[in-house]
Amino acid sequence: VKLVTHFPQNSTINLPGIHANYVLFSSTTGQPLASMDGTLLTLYRTASVSGLASKILAKKNSKILIMIGAGALAPHLIKAHLSSNPSLQKVIIWNRTIKKAIDLAGTLQKSNEFKGVSFETNESLDEIVPLGDIISCATNAETPLVKGERLKHGAHLDLVGSFRETMKECDDEAIKRGRVYVDNEAALVEAGELVGAFERGVIGKGDVGGNLVELIEGKKVGRKDCEEITVFKSVGSGVVDLLAAQLVYETCMKKNKC
Repeated sequence: VKLVTHFPQNSTINLPGIHANYVLFSSTTGQPLASMDGTLLTLYRTASVSGLASKILAKKNSKILIMIGAGALAPHLIKAHLSSNPSLQKVIIWNRTIKKAIDLAGTLQKSNEFKGVSFETNESLDEIVPLGDIISCATNAETPLVKGERLKHGAHLDLVGSFRETMKECDDEAIKRGRVYVDNEAALVEAGELVGAFERGVIGKGDVGGNLVELIEGKKVGRKDCEEITVFKSVGSGVVDLLAAQLVYETCMKKNKC
């Protein structure tokens, strides 16, 4: 069971907008096995899903990652994409408050976790979006940030932030130009970018290329060529939360030899 609060205004007091706690129960006896930081669990789970999707859908020779948003999820997404796409050489971070982007870029550059990768910031989205081989978005935007007309051929767009119909991180043109994939079917009714596109007839639900499990199993085809634009929209899943919590619990038990 995951308990979650969402307070987007927390950014003004330098706190995460989402807080959560996760309790894992035994499926055979019902007894509680562990209580863990649900916020951190969600950050790792969300970033890992996006990283896996970009490993499958992004171009193999991707060089530049654009990170839109510099909140709590941003460093996890950056690390996930860099781990999944070792050809990446540069990360450019944008945030409405540029100081947060600068601070994040400085922290990541100093960490030396990804040697040979440069971390930069830029205040102009219109300037950096056309540069991105992979563009990852983690914001609470209700006005589209990524304009589809500025996406270059072969780009992969990773949309993480929206989970309500009123929220959207890209415009209809991005959805229209790209081949859309989702983490699970809930995205078709929860993600503002997709719900709005369906309502306006930009694409139909039948135009969605498939979900992540179908891609992994080879039931659906991913990127067809280096010119195609791919779009991945995730909204999260209770099943993946459970798998992540189970992995944490089993790893901890094994480490402590319990």
